[in-house]
Amino acid sequence: MAQTPRSSALVENLNSRLRNYFTLRRQLGGSYLDLLQFFLNHRCFLRSRVPQRVGKSPAELMTGQHHPHWLTLLGLGPLQPQRA
Repeated sequence: MAQTPRSSALVENLNSRLRNYFTLRRQLGGSYLDLLQFFLNHRCFLRSRVPQRVGKSPAELMTGQHHPHWLTLLGLGPLQPQRA
């Protein structure tokens, strides 16, 4: 505990990241927060300071098991390629 820095930077960082998801909503229900939590836990990192994290989601890093895209996990079917 003595080596843990006492700083609010972590909380401020989290709040600044979540604020983008809350700006367009007047009220936040439990279902929206559940969906946001699921999305953030299953979205793959595009970049990271730790090279082993790139291309993996937080859920994959915790379990060590690969999972399909988060939209597929929600039952929305496999991803379709974008058309020009």
